[in-house]
Amino acid sequence: MEPDREDSSALTAALLSSVLSLNVAPVLGDQVFELYRLQTTLLRRRRLREMVERNRRRRQYLRRRRAFVLSSIAAILSLITSTSRHIWVRNRSPGQNFWSSAQSFDDEQWKAQFRVSRATFDYLLERIEPAIKRRRTNYRVPIEPRRRLAITLWWFARSGEYRSIADMFGVGIATVCVIVRQVTAAILDRLYRRFVSLPAGQRLDETLSAFKDRCYPQCAGAIGRTHIPIAPPRDNPEHYLNRRGWHSVILQAVVDHDVRFTDVYAGWPGSISSASVLCSSDLYLKAEDRPDGYLFPREKSVVCDGVEVPVHLIGDTSFPLKPWLMKGYSSEHQLTAEQRRFTCTLSSARAVVDTAFTRLKGRWRCLLKKSDIDVSMMPRVVAACCILHNICENRGDGFLPEWNIEMAPAAGHLIQPDTEPYEEDTYCTAEVIRHTLTYNLLTILQY
Repeated sequence: MEPDREDSSALTAALLSSVLSLNVAPVLGDQVFELYRLQTTLLRRRRLREMVERNRRRRQYLRRRRAFVLSSIAAILSLITSTSRHIWVRNRSPGQNFWSSAQSFDDEQWKAQFRVSRATFDYLLERIEPAIKRRRTNYRVPIEPRRRLAITLWWFARSGEYRSIADMFGVGIATVCVIVRQVTAAILDRLYRRFVSLPAGQRLDETLSAFKDRCYPQCAGAIGRTHIPIAPPRDNPEHYLNRRGWHSVILQAVVDHDVRFTDVYAGWPGSISSASVLCSSDLYLKAEDRPDGYLFPREKSVVCDGVEVPVHLIGDTSFPLKPWLMKGYSSEHQLTAEQRRFTCTLSSARAVVDTAFTRLKGRWRCLLKKSDIDVSMMPRVVAACCILHNICENRGDGFLPEWNIEMAPAAGHLIQPDTEPYEEDTYCTAEVIRHTLTYNLLTILQY
C-alpha cells in the first residue's frame, strides 16, 4: 500500500508541476500534494460557509416577506370587516337602557344617584380620563371613561353587589371589579398629592386663624381615627376584630377647619390601638425625625411665660401627648377649673374630625358597611374616598341632609369602638406646653 501511495503522490505532484509549469523535483511530491490538499479543504469550507450564510439570509427574507404579507392582509381585513362580533360582545340592553337614561338626568337626579354634582363629575373626569381611557381594538369597542367613572362612584356611594351594578351599567360582573380598581388607582395617582396635604404658607395662616375663632390657639388641624367595616379576611381574621366585636381597618386622618382631610393613613387592623397606628404613620416620622421635634415651621410658635408654644395638632385621649400633638386631660383624674375649660375648648375645636367622618361615610357608603372587596384593596378605596370628599368640599358640592348616617336606623350600622385612653405619657416638654396653654389660654388667644 505504501509504495502505491508514494507513486500516486509522486504522480500527482508531477501532474501539478507539469500543469503549473513548475520545475519541482519528484522528491518534493509529498509536500506539494499536502499543500494542494490543504488549499482544497480550505476552499471547500469557505464555499460551505458561504452556502450556509446564503441559506440563512434567504430564510430570513422569506420570514419577513411572510410577516409583511400577513400583516397587510390583517390590515385590509380590519378595514373591510365590522368590529361587531357576537362571539366577543354580549348584548346587555337593560344596562344600556339605564345608562342612556342617566344621561338625561337633571342636576338633582344626577347628584342623588352619583353623590356628586354633574359639574364635579365632569371636573373629575377631565383630570383622570387619560389614565382610565382604553384603546379601541378590532374585537370590541372599549367602555368609555365617563361610564367607568360612573360605575366607580356608584360603587363608592352604595357598595352594591357587582352583579347588580353590572346589570345596571351593561358590563360584565368581573369588569365592574376591574373598573373599580383601575379608577381608584387613577384617583390616587393623579389627585392625592394635589388635594391631601398638611397646610403650609397662607393656608396655614388661614387654618390658625380659623381655629383661633373656635377659641383654640396654635392649631393646624385635628387628628382622629375611625373604623371601616370589612368582611373577615382569610389570613389572621382575629387581628382585624375590634373592641366591638366586628372586623375593621382603621382610618387615621387629620382634618382642617374646612372639614377637609390634610393627612390620611388607612389599613391597620381594627385590634391595633390609636397610639400604635400613629407611631407607624408617616406623620409621626415626619415630626419625630426633625431635630426640634416640631411638625410645623418653628417661626409660627408663640412664647408665653418663657415657654414656646408651637403650632400643633389636637387629638383625643387615645393619642400620646407630644409637642406637636395636644390632647385634653383625662376625666379619670380630678381636674381644676382651668383644666376642664381647656379640655372642653379642645374637644369643641376637635369636632371637625367627627363632622368630616360623618360626611365621608354618609356620601360614600362603601365605608359604612362591609363590602366584598379584598382587604388589601381597602386602604386605597378609603384614601380615594377622602380625596373625593376634599374635592366636593373645595368645590362647594354640598352634603345633603338625607345622607346623614345618624338619621339611618341604628341596627343597619355598626357602632364604633369606645376610645381607649393612652396612659403611658410621662412628664416632658409636651406637658409643660399643655400646662402653659391651660392656664394662659385667653392670653395666647390674643397673640
